[in-house]
Amino acid sequence: MYDTRIDLSISIREKIIPLLQDRLADAVDLFTQVKHAHWNVKGPHFIALHELFDKLAEVVEEHGDMLAERITALGGRADGTARLVAARSALADFPLEIIDGLHYVAAVADRLALFGKAARNAIDRSSNLGDANTADLFTEISREIDKQLWFIDAHLQAER
Repeated sequence: MYDTRIDLSISIREKIIPLLQDRLADAVDLFTQVKHAHWNVKGPHFIALHELFDKLAEVVEEHGDMLAERITALGGRADGTARLVAARSALADFPLEIIDGLHYVAAVADRLALFGKAARNAIDRSSNLGDANTADLFTEISREIDKQLWFIDAHLQAER
């Protein structure tokens, strides 16, 4: 752990940093999965989904950056390499056999929902550990992920 003048105890930071690392791994994994969907989606809604996935990837990438910066601000090392992320991410592998646009939408929605749920759980955990700023960060991420999930889910709701 690196020195910092942030007034959270080392014991709190030692518990918060792994929580942040887990969500960072999920964010980097989600980013790559959404980019995979962006690059490979096919079908009559191609351009709309291609652009939607690209915008979503930008949002997720920004959240990953915020998580990594919080880790380093607290004195940790942000682990974001492909190998480290693959070993740590809680997200399921992206189904590579799909082609149709709505199947891509469903796969992205499933992973986005899991990421949002994990962020909400992290709000409570970081708050219980006494780190209101990290709880606030997770609240910001959760709020934006819920909004993005609404955009994605809207494509599937007409099919129900």
